[in-house]
Amino acid sequence: MDSKHKSALLFWLLLALFIAWDFKQSAAIDLRFEAPLIAAGSGKASAGAHCASVGR
Repeated sequence: MDSKHKSALLFWLLLALFIAWDFKQSAAIDLRFEAPLIAAGSGKASAGAHCASVGR
């Protein structure tokens, strides 16, 4: 296995480990209170998005 393949394998391994760690550390998503993906500009997303908490 050459160094290009090792680098690619290391990248995907680290990405998979990061996603697994993030999934384990994050709180469960309550889909009933999440804004729909198509809600851009409806006002619903701005009430719960991370950018809505800036300035408080």
